[in-house]
Amino acid sequence: MSLREFFTRHRIASAVAAPAVLGVAAIVAGSFALTTSPRTADTQLTTSVTECRDMVTISVAGRGDTPVEGTTRMLVDADGNPLPAAMAGDHNSEWVDPVVNAPADSADPDAYAAVYIAYPANMSTYEDAVNAGVANTEQVMREIAQACPDTKFSIVGYSEGADVVRRVAMKIGHQEADSTGAYGIVDPADVLGVVILADSGRSAGDGPFPGAKDPYANPDGFDQKYQNGAKPVSGQGALPGNSGDFGALNGKIASFCSEGDLTCAAPENISLLQLVVNVGRQLNVDTLEREGLTPATGQDVAVTLGRIALAAFADIQSQPNWMQSDETFLDVLLKVSDPAYKPGAASTTPVKVDSIATDQMSPLAYLPQKVLNEIIGLIVTNQNTIPVIMSDPYQLTLGPNHTGHHFDYWNDANASEGKPLTSAEYAAAWLSHLAKQAQAGETVDTKAAPDQADVAAVYKAVEEATAKPTSTTTTKAAPTTTATAAAKSKTSGESKTTAPSTTSSATTSSTTTAPTTTPTTTAPPTTTTTAPTTPSETPGAVTTPQEAAPPVGNSVAAPTATMAPAETQAPTAPSTPQSGTANPSTTTTESPTPTPTGSR
Repeated sequence: MSLREFFTRHRIASAVAAPAVLGVAAIVAGSFALTTSPRTADTQLTTSVTECRDMVTISVAGRGDTPVEGTTRMLVDADGNPLPAAMAGDHNSEWVDPVVNAPADSADPDAYAAVYIAYPANMSTYEDAVNAGVANTEQVMREIAQACPDTKFSIVGYSEGADVVRRVAMKIGHQEADSTGAYGIVDPADVLGVVILADSGRSAGDGPFPGAKDPYANPDGFDQKYQNGAKPVSGQGALPGNSGDFGALNGKIASFCSEGDLTCAAPENISLLQLVVNVGRQLNVDTLEREGLTPATGQDVAVTLGRIALAAFADIQSQPNWMQSDETFLDVLLKVSDPAYKPGAASTTPVKVDSIATDQMSPLAYLPQKVLNEIIGLIVTNQNTIPVIMSDPYQLTLGPNHTGHHFDYWNDANASEGKPLTSAEYAAAWLSHLAKQAQAGETVDTKAAPDQADVAAVYKAVEEATAKPTSTTTTKAAPTTTATAAAKSKTSGESKTTAPSTTSSATTSSTTTAPTTTPTTTAPPTTTTTAPTTPSETPGAVTTPQEAAPPVGNSVAAPTATMAPAETQAPTAPSTPQSGTANPSTTTTESPTPTPTGSR
């Protein structure tokens, strides 16, 4: 492909050629330093959104599992400004990597890439963190779409990141084009698929593929069945206020939920627990979990509860016929404790048809009936509260050593019950199929079935992901290409880099031995990662453990490896290279031969 054809295809402005020329100069200078001086020059390449791909997966991981600016190489926009995102490889997630990296094995190196969104990913407060994740995701998608109008997207989120992805997907699906036909985020037609693992906004009775022709079997356009039968997971998401359809994205959604995972399968009629969840979304749960109930954290709780109580009384006062209605005080508390509540909004609780007008009877006349409704309502709406508490919801969902159901998505295959692949394996196969279609420039085939290459790519990704660290983020990174290869890529005007070959081996058992990774780059520094903590979260929950490495999968269909990595010893791996350097922004720093440093 000629330089002119490349720019025409991706509609890249001619101004982006300047950073590419500077990048080539920096690489040449770095090469010269290596050949004329005993010192080691670390050339650090930064990936730009102008390096266009046929399909990009936007990945949003869970609590404490996201890129951090300053310790992770960040993606930059067309002007070289850092964005709240990092390329997969510059950041690694042992949870999400097996899904988002699988398509790379079935698509050309310059046709596919995965990007991790940076956001607080904490519980201080949960709602602020998720809102930041939504804003950052939308920003990165807009920047990529503006630089590369032909690029298609898939979106993947897990745990706290699942809440981010649901909100983003609902906004994209319900957008309306402006007078020029443009969309505020991206064109919904450019989003090929969305994967939500542990969907806290799931509605009761929803199948895993909401809006699809067969919501229990497969998304539209992919005929590989996820499961046989049509039995939905019980309950609903822990954040019912975030539920709803996906508009134009209906049929392109995979919303996976494990039975017993209370983040997405909470029983109905647990209103008191739901109230606790809503309060927790507005508290600094990280500090409360770390320090316990202290004067500072107690004040935080008291202020939050006081604000909710005042909002409840104000909401009641705004309804002149509230005493005649069937709405209970608990209903009001649930409504106003939702962070999305807007004071002054019209009540959705209708007044009883046979009620007497307020000018004909004092509101106190309704007090006996109101008290009775409060008692009955408290009992009815909490039928399942005690059973849930007795089942130890914390252990049920987030048990130690990833025994809780929040970690099932990597080992929930059961061929004997008509579910041959785990949820993560199925998502990886689907995204691999979409990536190949995007590379070929095809529209999504509504009768497409995965071929053997799709499945083989998934299993290959499983083997590689088993050997990867949870997160590799260092202040210095090995060059993604040799100087000669990188320079050649830039001068040719193509968005390609030479990815190093990687040899890995892992034994799947109760423990996994550290892999051996051999890059082809020249004299890369060795990066040693320490065993990471394993954070996790229950969106909105007051108590939140940290995510652990996923357990060993039990997929019957997997011939050589399972999707879920076992508990691993801390592996050693160099910084993962990133393909595509059409217009990189390059900085060169010289330093003595690097010594191993710990992960962040």
